[in-house]
Amino acid sequence: MARYFNGKEVELLAPAGTFEIFKTVIDANCDAVYFGGPSLNMRMMRKGYNLSYEEVREAVLLAHERGKRAYITVNNLMNEEDLEEAKRYFAFLNEIGPDAIIAQDLAVFPLIQEMNYTNIPVHSSVMMNVHNLEMIEAVKALGVSRIVASREMDLKTAEVLQAKSGMEFEYFVHGDMCTVHGANCLYSSMLFGNSSNRGRCMKPCRWDYRVKKDGYLYPTEYPLAAKDMYMYESIPELIKSGITSFKIEGRMRDTEFLLMIVNSYGDAIDRYIADPLGYNREAGADTLHKHRKRDFTTAYAFGKPGLDFINRRYEGTGKFYSTGKVFSTPTAERETKEERVLQVKESLHHAKRERPDTSIPQITVHVNTVEQARAALEEGAGVIYLTGDVFQPDRPFGREDIEALTADKGDAEIVLGMPRMMNELQMEQYHQFLSAGKEFNHYGLDGLLATNIGAMYKFQSVGLPLIADFSLNIYNHMAASFYQDHFGISRINPSLELQLHDLTKLLRHPEIPLEIIVHGSPIVMYLEHDLYANAAEFEPIAEEDNRFVDNRHLVLLTDKGENPVYRDAAGRNHLALAKELCYMPILKELYEAGVHHFRIEGKTYTTEQLRSLVRLYRQASLNLDSCGRLYQSMAPVYAGFTLGSLQFGHSLELELTEAHDIRIRDGAGR
Repeated sequence: MARYFNGKEVELLAPAGTFEIFKTVIDANCDAVYFGGPSLNMRMMRKGYNLSYEEVREAVLLAHERGKRAYITVNNLMNEEDLEEAKRYFAFLNEIGPDAIIAQDLAVFPLIQEMNYTNIPVHSSVMMNVHNLEMIEAVKALGVSRIVASREMDLKTAEVLQAKSGMEFEYFVHGDMCTVHGANCLYSSMLFGNSSNRGRCMKPCRWDYRVKKDGYLYPTEYPLAAKDMYMYESIPELIKSGITSFKIEGRMRDTEFLLMIVNSYGDAIDRYIADPLGYNREAGADTLHKHRKRDFTTAYAFGKPGLDFINRRYEGTGKFYSTGKVFSTPTAERETKEERVLQVKESLHHAKRERPDTSIPQITVHVNTVEQARAALEEGAGVIYLTGDVFQPDRPFGREDIEALTADKGDAEIVLGMPRMMNELQMEQYHQFLSAGKEFNHYGLDGLLATNIGAMYKFQSVGLPLIADFSLNIYNHMAASFYQDHFGISRINPSLELQLHDLTKLLRHPEIPLEIIVHGSPIVMYLEHDLYANAAEFEPIAEEDNRFVDNRHLVLLTDKGENPVYRDAAGRNHLALAKELCYMPILKELYEAGVHHFRIEGKTYTTEQLRSLVRLYRQASLNLDSCGRLYQSMAPVYAGFTLGSLQFGHSLELELTEAHDIRIRDGAGR
């Protein structure tokens, strides 16, 4: 089955969560169905959902018998255990021949290439967050045949990028949305140990927050809770923009609800193709409105939606609509406990290098201003990262700033960072700056901090070393090696979501030079959505100062704490941890496991606060046996200290003991 409009294919892509639902939906008015197997996909929270191996096999056969397509989601970030499962799974998928897999983790590519699996086409998941031409070209070079466009991509941009690249585009047209850029929400991991990038999001975005700013409290209710996507009345614009596949969200939805949505969109597409001049956009829309779960939005399809993006209908029930179960309530970030510190040390001991390096570890510092950079240099920092996402009211680093810093850097290195997400204008600006810089010894720069695949692809030939930032979500050794081999990455900041056993296992690969963020309040939500608009839209209900940050910064408040939200020079919002990540007690163990770069996220500190932190960590680097004493002397600037995702996950020693016990019981240990 195929639909065409002026020679352009139009595919309606429906979801299915179980095999029973699939068998019904595949016969609905759609062209393709996507679904997940028993593991490695982003919908792992509902028991009994996803398909078994044999159901996946039969689903592909049933789709092909009907002339339709079957796409399989393999869109998790994968830990080391997942890689072993993926090897078995990909052998199976290569045998049954789905029309494509939908993938997030770059480890997918070496897994397919090493085994020479030629029967597994790859589509890039929305969690790859493909949002500029360079990213499209980068994944095309890896063999990707279709991208699922970033949720923040408007249709005009999609039309231009599709025309320039020739890439197939898939676009979400209906269903559950998220206010945070794809794969850039780490908060569920920090709070619960449940990663949104591994299919277990606990949806802290749906909590009832209040907003504080400028000393006032605002009645914002659910400022992060997005409405459901609704493009039913915009089918002509979708087709004109060059979107091939119209994707409906809903793998956790039940049969009757899905059939209503799929058949509504299918019938509307057919009506438009049959009679584009007499097409009535609104015909049938009342059915979708009547059965909606949340209110509707066209999101970013026609430009930034502002506060109209935010839902109020049925919000705050604290339940998944698909199951009726409570997903989470406001929860405090975990405080660092001595017992957990000992468990972390114990686990890291299993990654200790047999031949330890004798060099002094370097302190690297991510800064927001020239003043912060100078203070960090004066206190002995080895590497300064000049952020590409400068928080207001400060201004982005310009050539004069960079040349002044590099002239005074001494033995230290100055590395230029890039925005986490880069639109075409930003990519062009960086290209002009870096290309012109070749005539001026790169302005004295020593490297680039790469935040997205497109930037690495575009600037790997500039002549400066590339360092992978944590926003790339590197979760396993195969992905890390892939970044090294294909993009020339010299050092890697792994995903902040790595739990204890996952980090320990990654550290056991000595061929991968790792840098670890050891202090600061990292950004755990990166949003195009502007929360600051709330302070302009609503009347304050009370006066209340921020507890830990200047009143000029917005704060999201629950009864469990307050999280600062910083707005950058481009208007994007960055939600930070309420507490400070602090790895001072485990620096020695990290160093012995091969980590020789300790990073401070310094952007949110005053210059003097940052100066004190760099001084402390520099002292620790010179005498790692002093870390315990120095930790005892430290007082948090914000709401306390946390180990972040290292609060979660068992120690590797426990895992090794359990595996040994199993081998003994099975007779393999004799």
